[in-house]
Amino acid sequence: MRLIPIYWWNKEIHNFKVSQDKFSKQPWANGVVLLICVALAMLLANLPWTKDIYHSFLDTELSISFHSPDNAVNWTFPKDMTVEKFINDILMVIFFFTVGLEIKREVVCGELSSFKKAIMPVIAAFGGVAVPAIIFTVVNHGTAAASGWGIPTATDIAFAVGILSILGDKVPVSLKVFLTALAIADDLIAILVVAFFYGGAINGYLLLIALVIIVAVFIMKKLGEKRMFFYILPLIAIWFLFYYAGIHATMSGVVMAFLIPMEPRYNKAKFHRRSRILYEGLLESEALDDGSEFPNGPQRHFLRRLSGLSKRSIGPSYRLEHMLSPWVNFLIMPIFALANAGVEITDSSYFNVFQYDTALGGVGPGIFLGLLLGKPIGITLASFIAIKLKVGEMPAKASWKMLFAVACLGGIGFTMSIFVDTLSFSSAGISADTVQQMRDMGKIAVLMGSLCSGILGCLLINMVHKIENKH
Repeated sequence: MRLIPIYWWNKEIHNFKVSQDKFSKQPWANGVVLLICVALAMLLANLPWTKDIYHSFLDTELSISFHSPDNAVNWTFPKDMTVEKFINDILMVIFFFTVGLEIKREVVCGELSSFKKAIMPVIAAFGGVAVPAIIFTVVNHGTAAASGWGIPTATDIAFAVGILSILGDKVPVSLKVFLTALAIADDLIAILVVAFFYGGAINGYLLLIALVIIVAVFIMKKLGEKRMFFYILPLIAIWFLFYYAGIHATMSGVVMAFLIPMEPRYNKAKFHRRSRILYEGLLESEALDDGSEFPNGPQRHFLRRLSGLSKRSIGPSYRLEHMLSPWVNFLIMPIFALANAGVEITDSSYFNVFQYDTALGGVGPGIFLGLLLGKPIGITLASFIAIKLKVGEMPAKASWKMLFAVACLGGIGFTMSIFVDTLSFSSAGISADTVQQMRDMGKIAVLMGSLCSGILGCLLINMVHKIENKH
């Protein structure tokens, strides 16, 4: 009698795992998880019985200290490391490492692999970065907020592509590819902006050591070394040196990604030759089967070797991207959202994104207008110039109306915008409390600007689709 509930329980677990797997493979799944984490972070930061625990947890120190009894040795590593800094400076390196692997794949063999494929989305991406930065600078020129110009320049690929997938065939496939390639180029520009404009004071000696290691790893890669073991320690050293040299960890993640080889250890001919030999050995072991359960000892031997052969016939870069993507999408990015989207609302004025202070500037209007207006205008204007100059060409079966509607989705900043916000305003010569207040207002503006951009993009895409289908 007890077998029935046990069978039912096992069946339910299996069905849950299948449903979970199907959910994680949906292009919109990452966006849904991030939205849930944003809502949860806002609740944790504002509910009376959780806000103190939430903020104190993020401020918890994670440094390892060693003190000798006579205090002759006093060693702490890493200095001033908190839970929040660990998430933003270490966990997010894995995020940027994965982004770097994706950019590299697209540059080598994807949507950015040729001049003809890359030029249009790359030009559009530059327009989508320049115009929001100009709007923010005009709004905040001469104020303490002026250094936050990089906040509204990014596009969140997870949300943008997720919304396009929900809209289905209302958007031409060519425009979906265009926005995806644009978001990838946008990521690369955003990473460069962070590295060059939001880092600390540069330590030349540490940077020089890092460059020597990079050159050594590059030479090792050119000599044909494809075993991951020989790349792990140099990559950790590069992150360490970049971090303490004053260059933000985002850049180290991308540099490390570009050093990982894409070429597999075994080419096509070697794979076919070795797999044929191993498969023949597996068949021979089956002919000698003594009736034991499959796989028996000899069969396990051949299956392990076939598994190893298959793994070595896929480039390390592809393997790492495939392995890390689920962890990044469903663990690291949600943790980042939980740690950074929790803004404590002490005043209803936080929701007034058009609030302006003559001294501090207008963080809210600069970000909100940059995302909602600057992104689609910049993307569309740059695309128009590229096509008129005959440098690029309009995506197939796309109209200017639909391109502008899709460009509105480029105003969904979220992850990168919030990340840049956490680095902004510290050099403005104002108090730490004021800096935190400006960053909090910036996060609210990013969330509201991204939400309005997503809604506007969806409405315009539906309207344009109906209008064009009537003709």
